[in-house]
Amino acid sequence: MERPNLQIALDTFDLPTALGPLQKAHQHIDVIEVGTILCLSVGMEAVRIIRSLYPEKTILADVRIAEAGSIISKMAYDAGADWVSVVSGAAPDTAEVVLKEARSRGKDVQIELSDGWTWDMARKWAGLGIQQVITHRSRDAEAKGELSWSQQDIDTVHKLAEMGFKVTVTGGVKPADIPRFGGTPVYIFIAGRAIVKADDPAAAAKAFQDVIEQTYLPQGAV
Repeated sequence: MERPNLQIALDTFDLPTALGPLQKAHQHIDVIEVGTILCLSVGMEAVRIIRSLYPEKTILADVRIAEAGSIISKMAYDAGADWVSVVSGAAPDTAEVVLKEARSRGKDVQIELSDGWTWDMARKWAGLGIQQVITHRSRDAEAKGELSWSQQDIDTVHKLAEMGFKVTVTGGVKPADIPRFGGTPVYIFIAGRAIVKADDPAAAAKAFQDVIEQTYLPQGAV
């Protein structure tokens, strides 16, 4: 099983408050997410600047496309994004045109699994050739104040992976949550506030990477 990546979610209202923590933590980060709020507030200039500063990193423009997929994805890719996000409620035609645009550039697309998605929809995405999905912790569990990930959440990740998807996990993830996923094929863990708002973003990101390694690296491996 491959070692999961760590993604930082930059959902701030301006670039300085995003770039400060990123500059401190970037050496421990695999994927940089230009979050929805930052994309709306600053526009694709945020993607351009972060691409220029971190040319070696994978960058997601979390634009959450619902329609006008070809236009929005072109804007993001032209700005330097490697990946864009499409909401699960978007029409299949929208996901298909975004995927076509991504493939023409050697890029990729993620489907954000919002409330109301179904396994039939997942099978259609797989049939289109979509390879990445983003899954959240159960909204019902969060509403009840449950702090841990449920077995249902874990089972969902397994089932999506069995369908051939690379699964990103998000929703208030903390280092202490990651061992819960031991043996679960997670492609990416997303951390936002846990790194961005930390007193020491570098130490916070390293703590995530350390526990990912402890959870997924075979015992005794070097």
